[in-house]
Amino acid sequence: MKKYFKTVLSLFLCLFFAGTLDAQLAPTCYRLTLSDKNNSPYSIDNPSDYLSPRALEKRARFNIAITEQDLPVNPQYVQQVKNVNDHIRVLCSCKWFNTLTIYCPDSTVLPQLSSLPFVTDILPVANYDLDSLMPLVSAAPEIEYTPLVSNNSRDSITPYDYGYAIGQIAVHNGHLLHNEGFRGDSMLIAIFDAGWIGVDTGEFFRVLFDEGRLLGTRDLIPFRDNVYDGHHHGTIVTSTMSGLTEQVMVGTAPRASFFLIRSEEPNSEQLIEEDFWAQAACIADSIGADVINSSLGYTNFDDFPQQWNTYESTDGVSSIASLAATVLGQKGVIVCVSAGNDGANDWHYIGHPADAYDVLSVGAADIFGNIANFSSRGPSFDGRVKPDITSVGVNTFCVYPGDQLGTANGTSLAGPVAAGLCACLWQALPAASASQVMQYIRESGSCYDNPNDSLGYGLPDFYAAYAQHVGIPEPTDITLSVFPNPCTDILHIANGDQQIDRVEFYDISGKLVRTEHVSGDYLVRLNVHDLPCGLYMGKARLHNGGTHVFKITKQ
Repeated sequence: MKKYFKTVLSLFLCLFFAGTLDAQLAPTCYRLTLSDKNNSPYSIDNPSDYLSPRALEKRARFNIAITEQDLPVNPQYVQQVKNVNDHIRVLCSCKWFNTLTIYCPDSTVLPQLSSLPFVTDILPVANYDLDSLMPLVSAAPEIEYTPLVSNNSRDSITPYDYGYAIGQIAVHNGHLLHNEGFRGDSMLIAIFDAGWIGVDTGEFFRVLFDEGRLLGTRDLIPFRDNVYDGHHHGTIVTSTMSGLTEQVMVGTAPRASFFLIRSEEPNSEQLIEEDFWAQAACIADSIGADVINSSLGYTNFDDFPQQWNTYESTDGVSSIASLAATVLGQKGVIVCVSAGNDGANDWHYIGHPADAYDVLSVGAADIFGNIANFSSRGPSFDGRVKPDITSVGVNTFCVYPGDQLGTANGTSLAGPVAAGLCACLWQALPAASASQVMQYIRESGSCYDNPNDSLGYGLPDFYAAYAQHVGIPEPTDITLSVFPNPCTDILHIANGDQQIDRVEFYDISGKLVRTEHVSGDYLVRLNVHDLPCGLYMGKARLHNGGTHVFKITKQ
């Protein structure tokens, strides 16, 4: 009875799509769900065939079992699918859910695919015309290996001059974590995005190549083959983490290693991109990534309305990308995903995979903690707190292709700002599991005791999370006094330990608006009468090279 239903369903799909060609393009790509991994050449007894040494070390360290779920899709089944028709191409797969996504431009062969004894479901996912876009190519390999990153290039613990990025790091006390020596050394961050124009040629990113910290790339889009072409979104995202140009911009994980995976086709919006995201998640696990950042999210698919979503689908289980994000966290990876930019739109809510379980979905705020109107809201449809945390996604400093410093808005920026600090925190707490570190981050949030649908658990204090779980007292700024606050005409800044050489003021956009050079006094008196009213981030530079960050309200 089940087999008959599958065949009838496939025939129905063929007839349905043939009858609606005038309204929309017919699907050419399908997700096949397979029944099993029987007679696979892979075995849980030989995991080095599909997991890198780094991934195996992590599994052993955290006692994460290797199960049949980790086995790649059976290559014998893959070959049988390809044998059905010469035009069929395998585009991607997800070993965790035993799915195979294919290009099949001839819909008349769908009944043949459905009749294969190991195919349990066929779902249309895209309408690509690959025959006009590219010649026949082989499927990408299932696994790429990356070496363990040594710790021998670690900087001496000298405070960074963060340049324009100080506000987006200091709001999380990330600079204090860096000052303890936790800057991402030996941590691997995998980034899922749409393209990295200029990363391979820009001076800003040269340090990644010179120090061997750009460990590899994968392009999952079938008609693209170079992640350094196509789009610059990944470039600006990566810069917020990897930056190491003092006095200009230092990122949130300036000593981490990176792996770039294109899972997004920037020129269309179709369900297949969730399949690519799921495969990217499998790759991140296989190479032993510690943290992933995905600034990608999915709600509705304008170019594939056959799979239109509703808010009810944000339940963590209705999307293959959300399911993959949950599994990735279970495999020992900290998963940072942007909440989405639909807060002011009709959709309003988070998308996929921000609705996943045990991930950090990240909303956007300014450096003063004010939620951005565009930041997608929670909760998930099943009532969980979403977003999980919030980071700086308003006027976030970043680098564009051509080494151009600028700012950008979006949860796409908030996500990587947080992801880089996640890597630093896990470096500081190596005995904690990925799930534990994510929970520590939630607990350090400014709204942890009273979470809401805009900020979630709020802006995390990454240094407080570190201090609490290593048993050291949290730092206080009792040696730096700023008064009165709010102020109108005169502002006093006092520091009992070190003389103050310079004071800088940054407006709500992060722009440096005023610099006061002082004479190295312990008490500074500044006339701020002509400073426009509003909120400001201040930075006091001390005579010993240290800095103190503070906030003031000018009335």
